[in-house]
Amino acid sequence: MPKAFNTKTATRGLELARETLQIEADAILALKDRLAGDVGAEFARAMEVLLACTGRVVVSGIGKSGHIARKIAATLASTGTPAMFVHAAEALHGDLGMITRHDAMIAISYSGEANEFISIIPFLKRMGAPLIAITGNDKSRLAQLADIHLHAKVDKEACPLNLAPTASTTAALALGDALAVALLDARGFREEDFAMSHPGGALGRRLLTHVRDVMRTGDAIPAVRPEVPLTTALLEITRKGLAMTAVVDENFRVLGVFTDGDLRRLIEGAHEFGALKMSDVMHRNPRTVGPDQLAVEAVEKMEEFRINQLLVTDADGRLVGALHIHDLTRAKVI
Repeated sequence: MPKAFNTKTATRGLELARETLQIEADAILALKDRLAGDVGAEFARAMEVLLACTGRVVVSGIGKSGHIARKIAATLASTGTPAMFVHAAEALHGDLGMITRHDAMIAISYSGEANEFISIIPFLKRMGAPLIAITGNDKSRLAQLADIHLHAKVDKEACPLNLAPTASTTAALALGDALAVALLDARGFREEDFAMSHPGGALGRRLLTHVRDVMRTGDAIPAVRPEVPLTTALLEITRKGLAMTAVVDENFRVLGVFTDGDLRRLIEGAHEFGALKMSDVMHRNPRTVGPDQLAVEAVEKMEEFRINQLLVTDADGRLVGALHIHDLTRAKVI
């Protein structure tokens, strides 16, 4: 039966939580220090092998190490190193067919004695695919048979019974992340590259969405000639729903803009609206953006000048689109 939850239980739980975090932090820091020695040389060799790999990096594990392997494979794949996860047990029952001689394998087993991996090694050796092992035992069969061994030993698990994989899996995960980051840098991986593999995320939308993807075009663009009366322009603003209209010449080159804000200022000045033409009231040299610019650049310009709309012009200054801040919000650029 579980113990009743009380103040003593909560105090003990918090104590164990702090101790767990400290043990796992110590394990990572010890691994960091170890990279300054022999493990560092092996780490560099692992980088060299993975950078030279023309296929995929196959990351494999079993049990808790399998969960860590799956995450490492995902991190590698999203940071410029093509990778996939293969379960060590499934590999023995057909999934070895997923591995080719062009691939490299990272095998994660803290004991280094998992029979599934030992059975796989002859296949990898015959094929010529390099094997990188991450274990906590440099004398284990897996460590000895691997082409490269990354020693990820921890002093103890965070589990009070020293049984459940905790500090050891954290160390393996951190080492995998370190390898992914080192490879990312060596490949010259950039924000734009990251966005390409994350098109559905916020960063992807910010770095892959261009003004042309979200701007309003054709009949949706509010535009009038400079000689038209202000009252006609107001009807255009109302129809198009952008709270502004562009003022263009006969070649659709932008001459100016008139916004709701300009209208409010006119009202405050008690002008005689019936006699005003757009050339009298338009704001000349309006802020514009190009269709091939990133949508996030349009956001930055709106924020800089505290405006909610932008005209989109081509290289010759011709009006090709219009953009409202709501368009950017709907596209989730903001």
